[in-house]
Amino acid sequence: MSLGYFEKPRWMRDLVRFLPLKSQFVLSGNIRDLQACEITPSVVTPQSFELTLYRTLREAGYSQVVMWDPLIGFQCLQTPDLPAQNTDQLLQQLGLTPENGCAAGGLDLLSNVIERLVGLMGDPIALVIDFASQLSIRADNLSAVEHQLFTRALVLSHQARMRPAGANRAPFFNTILWLVEKEGDLPDWLLVNNPKLRHIPVSKPDNIARRALALPLIKGIPGSQQATDEALLKAETTFVNSTEGMLLLDMNAIATLARVEQINIDNIGDAVRHYKVGVTEDPWQKIDREKIKQADEFVYRRVKGQNHAVTHMLDIIKRAITGVGTSRKGNRPRGVVFLAGPTGVGKTELAKTITSLLFNDESAYIRFDMSEFSSEFSDQRLIGAPPGYVGYDMGGELTNAIREKPFSVVLFDEIEKAHPRILDKFLQILDDGVLTSGRGERVYFSEALIVFTSNLGIYKVTETGERISNVSADDPFETVQIRVQNEIERYFKFVLNRPEILNRMGENIIVFDFIRKDVAEQIFQQMIDNIIEDLKTNGLALAFTIGALENLRKIALADLSNGGRGIRNQIEAHLLNPLARKLFELNPQVDQKVTITRLQAGSLTLE
Repeated sequence: MSLGYFEKPRWMRDLVRFLPLKSQFVLSGNIRDLQACEITPSVVTPQSFELTLYRTLREAGYSQVVMWDPLIGFQCLQTPDLPAQNTDQLLQQLGLTPENGCAAGGLDLLSNVIERLVGLMGDPIALVIDFASQLSIRADNLSAVEHQLFTRALVLSHQARMRPAGANRAPFFNTILWLVEKEGDLPDWLLVNNPKLRHIPVSKPDNIARRALALPLIKGIPGSQQATDEALLKAETTFVNSTEGMLLLDMNAIATLARVEQINIDNIGDAVRHYKVGVTEDPWQKIDREKIKQADEFVYRRVKGQNHAVTHMLDIIKRAITGVGTSRKGNRPRGVVFLAGPTGVGKTELAKTITSLLFNDESAYIRFDMSEFSSEFSDQRLIGAPPGYVGYDMGGELTNAIREKPFSVVLFDEIEKAHPRILDKFLQILDDGVLTSGRGERVYFSEALIVFTSNLGIYKVTETGERISNVSADDPFETVQIRVQNEIERYFKFVLNRPEILNRMGENIIVFDFIRKDVAEQIFQQMIDNIIEDLKTNGLALAFTIGALENLRKIALADLSNGGRGIRNQIEAHLLNPLARKLFELNPQVDQKVTITRLQAGSLTLE
């Protein structure tokens, strides 16, 4: 890609700056990714990290770059435009038996080569030790051979002496570079407080690096040759924004996927989604819009007295489908909603109903009871244990579930009961839409609808530590809404010290009202009708006298503090349990009609 100005990656600039000052380097992080490189002035192209490192070292003044890895052993790197001379001779000087610029060698030979290399005179040479993370099983429990290797490297880092070389007589070491995934993969005593060794992290590509490579990759995608400059710019911007947090290697793979599947340049976002979650078609675009248009009545039948919450939730669904007002930059979820309010008012029921609306199966949602994640290390259940710990091979419950069902409703029930460490993972989901599992696999939430439920704000803690009611069923809904929102804000800002989580929710914090008397009547009647209908399917006709039904109504609706769940509990205690006892004794015939003529607390009479 032609650019007016290209700035080399920071790791490359740091390396060149410190080459005359340090004898050894540790490069960690994104070392397996492609790198954006300016091969000729104003022309940028992707290259492997090894090739980029080779070019950087040669351009800095090194005459030879030798690379070691556990599979091949030693090899002298070279390219057609930067060939290496006398490679076999160099390997012989290092005590190896070369053949065509390569020589086999394990840890023992590597240890000896390091010593020979540091003391070798002549033009400066660099030794790159690739896959250095695999040199030992555990950095804190080394074998004798491993300990000898790193001890020798430590001593030689101090004994190495710089010398002038090249036309400018610039100072050079015979440099050793260790390539590792994590800095901790090498022994601490080699790195910490070692003034002769420099650690240089290699970060993931930023927006500038991704944009530098986006256009040349896009130009190989179907439709690019006929596209206008405006269309190319739009596709480039979409490509860059939708790959936020991804590697250049991923971008290259996405472009290849688009060519293989003949995805037009105008639909580059589809190629990104295919790569992330493996979904060939956008399931959100396949949802029956007529069904969503008529969803109000469907949801109202199941969630009573929360019309404002239903309307807000359906708006979020419509935004997820149309993309209106929803930033699809990077991998952020399709929608995020925080359902707050008293217990038993329909928060979980609304999540189930929305799932049923989208999937035609209310059990298709992924639910996590956050009271089970209250301990500090329970995040390992969600994302999986790290290497070396029990359960590492099983993965995490959340990451496994999303990998299997990327298009889903994910419900985190009673979020306030989770350990604060878990909330940091949620921030990562809301911000980046991606989690890295314990096994290092990236899991994308870009096709998921995230639902949090909470009872926060119903109670508050006084300055003396006493827990008191913050709102009650006697308060008007406007008061309930304001007080609950204020308490939620206080909790996240001052108790958890994580206001950024609240900010990611935006205006999608929905406060549910208490179950009022008129709504409670509807819920009661719907539950009774469902019981009668269920018994009818089992061949039993159930009826009530007016007095018996009225008594049950008074008992069930006497206390509405627990919402619809409390009504159901009362019906179970005073209708279903005594009715089951009576029917068990009577053993009625199929299609027999039974009538409840009298009902008191915990007992009833049948005819």
